[in-house]
Amino acid sequence: MSLRSRGEVRTRSDLESLSQAVAEDLARIAASAISVHGWFSLALSGGETPQVLFGLLAREYHTRIPWARAEIFWVDERYVPHHDRRSNYGMANDAWLAGSPVPRENIHPIPTDLPNAEEAARQYERVLRAHFLNSWPQFDLMLLGLGSDGHTASLFPRSPALAEETRWAVAAEAPTEPSHRITLTLPVINHAAHVHFLVAGSRKAEALKSALSGESDPLDCPASAVRPTDGELVWWVDAEAAKLLP
Repeated sequence: MSLRSRGEVRTRSDLESLSQAVAEDLARIAASAISVHGWFSLALSGGETPQVLFGLLAREYHTRIPWARAEIFWVDERYVPHHDRRSNYGMANDAWLAGSPVPRENIHPIPTDLPNAEEAARQYERVLRAHFLNSWPQFDLMLLGLGSDGHTASLFPRSPALAEETRWAVAAEAPTEPSHRITLTLPVINHAAHVHFLVAGSRKAEALKSALSGESDPLDCPASAVRPTDGELVWWVDAEAAKLLP
C-alpha cells in the first residue's frame, strides 16, 4: 500500500512476522550502506515493539550482518540510569547488544549521568557531530515507534521540541514518567536515508490512521511530521494496528 509522501505501508499478520520482515530489510540496508561507504549507521528507539526484532538480531542475524562495521545510536532516551528497566539503551543492551559482535566502541548510548537532560542532549549532539561531518547527519536506517497519542521518538504532542530547526538533539518533556527525555529532532529524523516505523497492536490503530491521513496537524500528531527530505519512509504494521486503514 503506497501513500506517496506519507510513505509505504507494509502489513504483516503479527508482530513476529513483522519483526522478521524488518530484520531482513535491515540486513539488506546494512549490506548496501557498507558497500557504498564502508559502514552502517543505525538509530534505535525504545518501547515494547522492537524487543522481538532485537531478539531476532541476537539469534538469527548474529553473523549474517557485518556488525563490526555498524555504528549504533539512539533516537531518544529516558533520563534514567542505563541499568534502569525503563532505559531504551538498557532494553536494547539486554535483548541484543550485550552478546552481539558489535564492538563496544561502536555503540553510542545517550548519556544519562550528567547533571540534567539538557546537558545530556548537548553532549550527544557533540557525539553525533564527531561521526557525521555534514550539515545534518544522514543515518542509513532509523527505527521509530508510534505512541497511541501520535508521538514518535520523544516528540510529544504540543512539545516545543517540534519547532527545533537547528539543534540535532534536545531535552524534551513527556506527559508520563519518566518525564525528562532526550530526543533527536525532526530535521535529523527527516535527513535519514531510511526511516522505518514499527507499529503493532490495536491501541495504535487510531494514531496510525491519523499519522497517515495527510490531514493531521503535526502539533497534535508528531509522527505525521516525519517526511524524509530525500529518503525512504516505510510503515511496518501488524494486522491489528492496520485495522482502521483503508
